[in-house]
Amino acid sequence: MKTRMLVIASISLAFTFSAVAEEKAPYVGTWKLNLTKSRYDPGPPPKSAMAVNTPVDGGLRCVNDWVGADGKPGHEEFTAKFDGKEYPVKGQGNGDTISLSRPDPYTVDWAYKAGGKVTWSGRTVYSKDGKTRTLTTKGTTAAGKPFSTQAVYERQ
Repeated sequence: MKTRMLVIASISLAFTFSAVAEEKAPYVGTWKLNLTKSRYDPGPPPKSAMAVNTPVDGGLRCVNDWVGADGKPGHEEFTAKFDGKEYPVKGQGNGDTISLSRPDPYTVDWAYKAGGKVTWSGRTVYSKDGKTRTLTTKGTTAAGKPFSTQAVYERQ
């Protein structure tokens, strides 16, 4: 009987720790852009986008894939900690480096830089129910014109 109770207690603790770990990392998962809920100013929006976030010690690894408005595929990836330091970005992304900070469990602030200059910055807010994430972005186009987006992604 003692052994059975110990096994049941161990299983309960494992589920509890898994739930707590997920609460601490709402950014983990696969996220697909919902174009009907998103806003791109001035536009046009990409045709599609998908992000896969996995946890790393003190941060995350992010792999982004998209199809641009012109129909061309894009890809970028990075691994960064939530410490505000710059980390390299690989691929055709929005800059050479990215820095991340996490002011609360459901929010990630970020900034891309190219050649030492901020090109994009924004905030990603993860819903408490774990179903959506909303990226609010401000930046400058390659032509030097300002833009802003509110991109809503859904967990897959």
